[in-house]
Amino acid sequence: MRDGISRRNVVKRAGVITAAVAVGSFAPGVATASPARKSPAQNRKAAPPEAPTSANGWPLEEEANHISTVWTRPVPGTGLDVDVRIGDAELILLHVIRRFHYEVEQLPRVDLTGWRPIGDLNKDLPESNLASGTAVRIRPGAAAKGGLFPLQELVVRDILADCRGVVRWGGDDSPVDESLFYLDRGPDDELVRQVADKLRIGEATPGEGAGAEVDVMATSRREQADQLARQHRNR
Repeated sequence: MRDGISRRNVVKRAGVITAAVAVGSFAPGVATASPARKSPAQNRKAAPPEAPTSANGWPLEEEANHISTVWTRPVPGTGLDVDVRIGDAELILLHVIRRFHYEVEQLPRVDLTGWRPIGDLNKDLPESNLASGTAVRIRPGAAAKGGLFPLQELVVRDILADCRGVVRWGGDDSPVDESLFYLDRGPDDELVRQVADKLRIGEATPGEGAGAEVDVMATSRREQADQLARQHRNR
């Protein structure tokens, strides 16, 4: 016996420990749920639904002048106003309206409309662009082909070339709608900003901008207008 512990006690304690280990190995274990594994699709955050757009890719607006990017804007120098998307779209479309008013035909209020709810329009046609505030109707009752005299159409072609093709005329569409003018580029297209910036500079420069004297018969202007007309008609 050493340190008060007999050989018999050592053996007895060892047996108890061994038995306990043996019982533990045969005892049913507590079931532990492994962490649920998510599929790759579940791990990805759900993408927000895309906002509905008009035919040219601009977001639709449900109404004008209330929690909207579409507001009633005055058309300088004409006494007119129109519901249009504020920003670059506004600047470009108001330029088109002003040049038409000054150089093609003076417009009474009833001959100019802008934003319309998508429910009133065919969403598969360019007229759907009205619902995003990126289109206007000039002389809505003159949508049929042949509503302009040749010289008037010449000016319209010059206006389109002035906008570098960012604006398209419904007279080149099928079905034809000569009353419709709309942005033909999406909201992320850099050319939209470039044209808007050019028009801003023109409006701030004496002798330039809408209302300035323009020779639509000048060779360089006619070439640009004719080239753009061919491109639009062939689409």
